[in-house]
Amino acid sequence: MILASNFIEFIEKMNFYGRNGIKFLFIVDFEMKFPLIMELADAEKHNIKYFMDGAGNFNGYDDNMPDKNELKIQKNPIKFEVYRKAFNNIVKHEKAGNSYLVNLTFKNPVKINLALQEIFYKSRSKYKLYFKNSFQEFVLFSPETFINISGGKIFTYPIKGTIDAGIPNAKEILANDGKEKAEHLTVVDLLRNDLNIVCKDVKVNRFCFMETVKTNFGELLQMTSEIEGKIKPELSSRFGDILCAMLPAGSICGAPKRKTLEIIKETELEERGYYTGVFGIYDGETFKSSVMIRFIEKTGGECFYRSGGGITVYSDVKKEYNEMVEKIYVPIY
Repeated sequence: MILASNFIEFIEKMNFYGRNGIKFLFIVDFEMKFPLIMELADAEKHNIKYFMDGAGNFNGYDDNMPDKNELKIQKNPIKFEVYRKAFNNIVKHEKAGNSYLVNLTFKNPVKINLALQEIFYKSRSKYKLYFKNSFQEFVLFSPETFINISGGKIFTYPIKGTIDAGIPNAKEILANDGKEKAEHLTVVDLLRNDLNIVCKDVKVNRFCFMETVKTNFGELLQMTSEIEGKIKPELSSRFGDILCAMLPAGSICGAPKRKTLEIIKETELEERGYYTGVFGIYDGETFKSSVMIRFIEKTGGECFYRSGGGITVYSDVKKEYNEMVEKIYVPIY
C-alpha cells in the first residue's frame, strides 16, 4: 500500500497501474492530503474491505447473511443554532454572488449497537467500504457513483434532491420542487464542465430520474442524472490524470467549484477527511468509483455520522437541517 507523500505521487502511480493493466484500489480524501493506492489483491491485508457494484472481497462472508441483531441507532445531531450559523454564512456568500450552490456538512454524534465492520457486512448498498488502521476506522455505504470508465467512455451519475418516500405524492413533490430541481441542474452543469476537461462529445443521457434507497427506517427517493463523455485519446488509461481533473466531486462541493471550496473551508467546523472523498477499483477492464457519502467514523471510542446537503439562496434552514438528520441512516433491512 502507498500512502502517497503527495497527490502528484498518487496520480503518477495510478497512471502507471492503468498503463500496465494492473488491478488496483484507491481511496482519496476530500482535501486530497492522504490518498491511498494499492494493488487490488492487497486490500484485505490492509484491513480494507470493499464492495463495488457487485464486486468485493469478503473472504467467505455472505453479504446477505441474516441479521442476528436488530439495528439500533440513536441520532444526536448538532444543535440547530450551530447549523443555522453556518447556513447563514453560506447564504451571505451566495447573496454576494460568490457561489450559487454550497454543500454544507456536519459531523453528528450517533450511538449504534453494531460494530462498524458488522455494519459493512450487513448493510446493502451499491458501494461499500470498510477501513481501519492505527489512526482511524470508518465504514460507508454510498448510493452515489462518481465516474465509471469503460470502452473509452466515462459515465457519471450525480445525485441531488432527496425526499422521504413515505410522504404522500413524494415523487411528484420532489420532481416539482423548484429549489431541488435548480440545485440538481447546477450539479449536472458542473459535472458536464468537469467531463469536458477530459472528454469530448459530452452529453446528458438521462436527466432527473428517480431512484429509491432503502434504509433502516423506510425508503428515500433521490434525483439522479446520467452524463456520458468520450475520453480524449491522449488520456486513454491515464486514470490518475482523469481523476485529478475532476476532484473533488462536484455533487458534494458546489459551484463555482474553486470559490465554493473556499466557503466550505471557512464555514464547516473541521476538515472532512475521507468523508465526501472518492474510492474505487480498476479490475483490469473497468474503472469504477463512488463518492464517499453515508459515512460513519469511529474516533476516541465514539461514533460520528457525517451528513449534509446543498444550500442555495432559496433554501429553508429548518428543511435543510431536517434533511441532514434524515440522511443519518444505515441500509440494514
